[in-house]
Amino acid sequence: MSVQDYMSASKIGKRAYHACVNKGRYPYLPVLENIVDESDIEAEVSLGIDQIPLRLVVGTCNAGRTNAFADNFMPILDWGTEFSAKWASLSDSQKNEGIRDPIKVYEYMNKFYVLEGNKRVSVLKYFKAVTVNAEVIRKVPKYSEDPDVKIYYEFMEFYKCTKLNDIYFSNVGSFPTLMKLVGIKKGENMDEDAKKDFVSCFLSFKNAYDARGGERFDYPAGDAFLRFIHIHGYEHVKDMLPSEMAKNVAKTWAEFELLSENNAVELRMDPTLNEPKKNILSYLLPKPGNGNRKLKVGFIYENTPQDSDWCYTHELGRQYIDDTFGDQIETLSITNVKPDKDDVAAIEMMVKNKADLVFVTSPSMIMASLKEAIAHPEVKILNCSLNTSHKYIRTYYARMYEAKFLTGLIAGALTDNDKIGYVAGYPVYGVTANINAFALGAKFVNPRAKIYLEWSSVKNSNPAEAFKREGIRYVSDQDMITPTSTARRFGLYSIDDETTQHIAMPMWHWGAFYEKMIQSILSGSWNREQDADNVKALNYWWGLSADVVDLIMSTKLPVETQRMVTTFKEMISKDLFEPFADELKDQKGKVRNQKGRNLTPEQIITMDWLLDNVIGKIPELEELEEGCEPIVKAQGIIHHGL
Repeated sequence: MSVQDYMSASKIGKRAYHACVNKGRYPYLPVLENIVDESDIEAEVSLGIDQIPLRLVVGTCNAGRTNAFADNFMPILDWGTEFSAKWASLSDSQKNEGIRDPIKVYEYMNKFYVLEGNKRVSVLKYFKAVTVNAEVIRKVPKYSEDPDVKIYYEFMEFYKCTKLNDIYFSNVGSFPTLMKLVGIKKGENMDEDAKKDFVSCFLSFKNAYDARGGERFDYPAGDAFLRFIHIHGYEHVKDMLPSEMAKNVAKTWAEFELLSENNAVELRMDPTLNEPKKNILSYLLPKPGNGNRKLKVGFIYENTPQDSDWCYTHELGRQYIDDTFGDQIETLSITNVKPDKDDVAAIEMMVKNKADLVFVTSPSMIMASLKEAIAHPEVKILNCSLNTSHKYIRTYYARMYEAKFLTGLIAGALTDNDKIGYVAGYPVYGVTANINAFALGAKFVNPRAKIYLEWSSVKNSNPAEAFKREGIRYVSDQDMITPTSTARRFGLYSIDDETTQHIAMPMWHWGAFYEKMIQSILSGSWNREQDADNVKALNYWWGLSADVVDLIMSTKLPVETQRMVTTFKEMISKDLFEPFADELKDQKGKVRNQKGRNLTPEQIITMDWLLDNVIGKIPELEELEEGCEPIVKAQGIIHHGL
């Protein structure tokens, strides 16, 4: 009998036992009956005989044999007991012919707890087996809003199609995202050949990932795998040879570091120009045989500036730096670039045209930006998005909520029936802060003011009709005109007998941002921020203090109102006043901020609630028009999966 094997396993077990005791942790196997209350179980479902990953067999169903094992399933009883003899006999069986009799387990939340066969599991784990044959009974928890339960319900849908349980995630929405990227259709069994390719692909990735130390991260390997295929594309990843896989995993490594919950986005709230501005010619290093080369700055637009107010604001920014730097720079632009279709090719074209700096102005193109930044580290690529955690690119946005607060002050002062209309675009990061800041501004000067919220991206929406029914005369609409549109309703305006009178316009001054970003590169600030040991993603989120947002007011406004707005603008710019301060309550009366405190920038960015003086709601994904999915998928507050 394998006495030596038992003694060796026992030594491993006792070492694990003492390590747990020293750290104040429970030193024995977890017991399922102590973990879950049967009243929380919706049903028990037999899954039949299956090969299950041994690493997911984590405990036992009852306390009967718990004290015979350390928490790693290694034995801790001394040699000479009946238990030790049976363990050694199983060890002989494993070495001679392999343990074949299936164990019996309960599966709960994708972890397995042994009902029959604890010693078999112990022996197999000692010999580093990968799987074990098991009769599986699933305990299905009652559905709830608990994120872990929601993830598990998504897993069960994935399992129905694949019968795979070796991949798991830590974020709600990840399983549906994986299924979409891989081509797994909900409710349909995955083709066997396709399943073999998928399993092989995941194992190849995991081998490369583990070889670089992936097991040290505090999240499942599935999180890293999902990020990897989202960047590189499943079809490409599926065909990677092991050497290619290892190379690409290494190139993408900083992205996996960012997935750790301790490495969030690092917000830069103001420009960091610590050195005197240099003439841009100091950047233009001579190239052998080519002389001096102009700095090339590229811009990528999802639509055309003529058809999109968003693209138009960025195009004005491009024209601004053209005028500012003159013939010292060259700017390039590509329009009508569709996310997930043309975006990679558009950035590749910029690279081929030797662009030094590329501004991708659509958050829907974040993954294309990331993929190209990994492939071309010599090019500085920035994506116009908010709260996006990626190491290889930097992201930028503007604190428009500051200008919206000022606009709300004006609307609250002017309304004669306490009703104000507000037209929002997409339910994405930053937009909710804009709505709430506007509502706060109105409430500052008129405690009775109510903000009637409409969304232009909702199917069959007609904000003008909705406002007309409510007798609303003052409306906050899109921030900028669309050049080719005959409609001229933008900013804050009043409506009298179908006549529109413009009152104020919050303004994105992207030109100021682009100028300061170029100067940060020239001054060396860009490189100083690129700390190789700092894995945090950098997001530039500048506001009134950096002149990247502003408010234009009509000269017809009462002088007193103009003075009030100017005073608040100066206070916000000098960091003497923060709109989101003191007690804030949402529509349900829940306190979202305590008196005497300010919301953090992160809390402002990720707002998914509306203030108590807002009439309306944040729409669900299925309520939105077709074509909204890319931007909502990338930046939506109602959809998280990546």
